[in-house]
Amino acid sequence: MAKSLEEVKKEYDELLNQLSDPELISNWDRFEELNKRKIFLEKITSKEKEIQDLRNKMEENKEILKSNDDRELYSLAQTEINQLKEKEITLGKELEKLLTAGEEETPDSPQAVIVEIRAGVGGDEAALFVGDLYRMYSKYAELKGWKANILDSHSNEIGGLKEIIFEIKGPGVYENMKYEGGVHRVQRIPKTEKSGRIHTSTASVAILVKPRATEIKIRQEDLKIDIAKASGPGGQNVNKRMTAVRMTHLPTGIMVKSMTERSLPQNKENALAILSAKLLEIKQQEEASKFENKRNVQIGTAKRVEKIRTYNFPQDRITDHRIKKSFHNTESIMQGDLDPIFNSLRSL
Repeated sequence: MAKSLEEVKKEYDELLNQLSDPELISNWDRFEELNKRKIFLEKITSKEKEIQDLRNKMEENKEILKSNDDRELYSLAQTEINQLKEKEITLGKELEKLLTAGEEETPDSPQAVIVEIRAGVGGDEAALFVGDLYRMYSKYAELKGWKANILDSHSNEIGGLKEIIFEIKGPGVYENMKYEGGVHRVQRIPKTEKSGRIHTSTASVAILVKPRATEIKIRQEDLKIDIAKASGPGGQNVNKRMTAVRMTHLPTGIMVKSMTERSLPQNKENALAILSAKLLEIKQQEEASKFENKRNVQIGTAKRVEKIRTYNFPQDRITDHRIKKSFHNTESIMQGDLDPIFNSLRSL
């Protein structure tokens, strides 16, 4: 059931009172739960403020229309009013979604995802693209105040990444990152290309929800754990101690690895996090398959083999094929400015 703005403001005030209670600090789980809810409610109040600011600007421009005979100024004011009206409609839809479907970002929603990026076609250029995508998501996480942590990675001789697996943790992370699963294609002139010819390369991205402790139970007897020395590019040892972990889940045959940390316990924990996410994905796919013929395929549930986006550097254009929309200012987007794309995906 949709909440009214008055109900949201009332709940927000009550949350602030609860969070100000000194005794709450001794109950960390409850504190985190209330704080996550507060952050979500702030999104609603912030969206309402944006809409109100737009309306105030429209009123200012309407006053200009009434009191000014300057044709050029009149035209500018009218153009801005039209633009503000379009933006108001978009923000209104976003606010309505938050009010009516806010359960997607309640404290029970996923607060961490595991991202896998693997090089596809294109050799070394594909590996360099994997590194670019990792940096893009890392920058985005930084802008959002989220935490990113590498769980495993495999580089090549020229500094690219054949594969990288990392965790992003923070409120609202799944709501944004869920759109990124699929094949990403890049078109650009590689640094190693002397003739100036444009190459096309790909990388696949998978977004896995990191399960809560109670969602997936893994029995110790179902695991086969192998330990070895961690190694870097070209096979050189980066750690003389036995810290690299290869973990196999015997019932499913799923095998994961982690060797980025210099600590064996930390690599075990990383491998277990990757394995848990993969097992949860299998569970979710099995549940979804029961209803597959009853639901439409939505944005955000695309299979990994589907091409979702093209990054065309020579034309300064990034195209999301699911919504058939292009975005410019490629360098800014590659530096983490992903909100314009995510907002467009959410608005449909």
